[in-house]
Amino acid sequence: MQKLIEKANILMEALPYIRRFSGKTIVIKYGGHAMADETLKKSFALDVILLKSLGINPVIVHGGGPQINETLKRYGIVSEFVRGMRVTDAATMAVVEMVLVGQVNKEVVGYLNQHGGRAVGLSGKDGTLLLSRKLLQEVRREDGTPEEIDIGFVGDVVKVNEELIRTLEQGRFIPVIAPVGVGVDGESYNINADLVAGRVAAALNAEKLILLTDVAGVKAKDGQLLSSIGVAEIHRLIEEEAITGGMIPKVTCCAEALRDGVKKAHIVDGRVQHAVLLEIFTDVGVGTEIQK
Repeated sequence: MQKLIEKANILMEALPYIRRFSGKTIVIKYGGHAMADETLKKSFALDVILLKSLGINPVIVHGGGPQINETLKRYGIVSEFVRGMRVTDAATMAVVEMVLVGQVNKEVVGYLNQHGGRAVGLSGKDGTLLLSRKLLQEVRREDGTPEEIDIGFVGDVVKVNEELIRTLEQGRFIPVIAPVGVGVDGESYNINADLVAGRVAAALNAEKLILLTDVAGVKAKDGQLLSSIGVAEIHRLIEEEAITGGMIPKVTCCAEALRDGVKKAHIVDGRVQHAVLLEIFTDVGVGTEIQK
């Protein structure tokens, strides 16, 4: 009987959050180990389907770095990264689009549908969902002065066609977005999935932006997990090199999303089963919350 009571208490803890988020949009960036481990894939799919069943509107933006790396290796193409962004020439872009749109997107959609969801796959080219332009990456010269460099077909999102996403939400579908953008002349752009998630969340005025990653969250220089940080602290943590590599675009996109109207942003450990539900429906949550 005590176990049954504990289960009832868990449901009661979730009740105020269910009420608060019903009818709201939550954008989830799906990537890392959570996309590779079968147990975590099922856990994520069930989390998303439960959200939709409760009247919450999840929008999924997925990555695919490991799958891209594997395919590039087969083709003999070596990748370089600048501040967490992949340098993308024409040959690399062709592989990126093939893997993200033709392989990974369909796998995610298929897995959600297999477990009872109604998912629809999209790339930034569908309905001009992600109108994009070339992104110049800022680096520091040896003397410390900033410099912008061209890293190829890497894009930034100029405009999100939120009407397309809203139409799918109203039809009780789950949008699953591959982070490939389209330029004004029809050219394809490789866009960081975290950046896309942030832009989509801002365009939809989302209640939450959740980035699933392969670490516990943002850590201080001494390695201690930071359960909560303010936007103002991000620059300092980058300067201290507490935040490096692929975590830089994650925290940057969270800060920009908060600036543009998203209510809450979270960087969550996707290696934890039901990480999405734990973040949304419990008092403590998991990972790092980034606040205005």
